[in-house]
Amino acid sequence: MSALQWLAVVAGVCALAFLGLLAYALLIGNPRVVRELQHDPQGERSGIVMLLGLPNGRTLPVNYRREGSQVFVGADGPWWRAVRDGNAPVTVTIRGETLSGRARVVFDDPDCKRSVFERLRPDAPGWLPAWMDAHLVVIDLDE
Repeated sequence: MSALQWLAVVAGVCALAFLGLLAYALLIGNPRVVRELQHDPQGERSGIVMLLGLPNGRTLPVNYRREGSQVFVGADGPWWRAVRDGNAPVTVTIRGETLSGRARVVFDDPDCKRSVFERLRPDAPGWLPAWMDAHLVVIDLDE
């Protein structure tokens, strides 16, 4: 087998592994976490994971940090595009309490992003390249 054929096989295996992981997260992992948060809103996981209701009707579990009337989220997947234009109406369910607010993505303030991620994800490895960095979503809760 030539080097090019081996490369094609490795690329195919990597693509299948990625698709399998994505299918697991979407079809098994996320629904299980959603059920856990709904049935045990004061549980251990609910201290770091909330349910986020997006403007497009999708609800997903995300890690969060609440500080006063703001909630911070690191968006690792493409869902952040639903709020990229700013002032997007969202709901958050934190420890069983559903609140409404407005979400925006922080694009132009690297100092703010770094500061928030130090608190939101204190155990994230520092060696990760910048292109793997998550987007910072800030939710201003309604009064």
